[in-house]
Amino acid sequence: MDIQAILFDVNGTLIDIETDEGLEEIYRAIGHFLAYQGILLHRWEVRDLYFQIMQRQRKESNEVFPEWDAVELWRELLHSKASDYTRSLPQKKLEQLPLFLAELHRGIARKRLRPYPQVQETLTSLQPRYRMAVVSDAQSTYAIPELQSVGLVDYFNPIIVSGNYGYRKPDPRLFQKALDTLQVKPEQALFVGNDLYHDIFGAQQVGMKAILVSFDQGSISNQVITPDYTIFRFADLPQAINHFVQE
Repeated sequence: MDIQAILFDVNGTLIDIETDEGLEEIYRAIGHFLAYQGILLHRWEVRDLYFQIMQRQRKESNEVFPEWDAVELWRELLHSKASDYTRSLPQKKLEQLPLFLAELHRGIARKRLRPYPQVQETLTSLQPRYRMAVVSDAQSTYAIPELQSVGLVDYFNPIIVSGNYGYRKPDPRLFQKALDTLQVKPEQALFVGNDLYHDIFGAQQVGMKAILVSFDQGSISNQVITPDYTIFRFADLPQAINHFVQE
């Protein structure tokens, strides 16, 4: 095979991350912050509104695999609860608050963020030969800063994030957007991911071969979906790629 590009999932594949959106401290901190913007809500009111708006975004979507929008969520919450004091704040501040709140929420919810062993070294070894891209179910508000913070963002172009489009993997359009940007055919690209349904099935739908990384996150058991190759250490990825190159 004439492999020219490698596409990657992020969380559970490149990055070992743990978050907990149910933590009381998230909504206490945000509730206190909102008070300084003229919005008085108990922490549990903030939490309930957060999940209600998220669920409504998904329910109102016409997509088969709907994605929500974190920045729009906070914009809606601010607009619905704004007081006269809130509306008197400088326009520039009001415009920036939804993004800030999305980042603040994610930052407090995050419990662990680190690359898996040998990820950076392996990507460095692949970079001279292959173009590399990301296709991730995430919010760009989170995904790009998190890739940056673990030193991986510069390996990838493009970075396709579901939150920018309103739909999630395994929707084939996300994979196709990356292929179109790279200007490669599906048979010239491999996908690397940790979830059989979202990653492996999604990539195979558009004609790519897909490599399953069997770590500690994602669904790896499915009687219908079969990966084209499986690795148990990220350092084994070059060997997996060579398997397809030699076909």
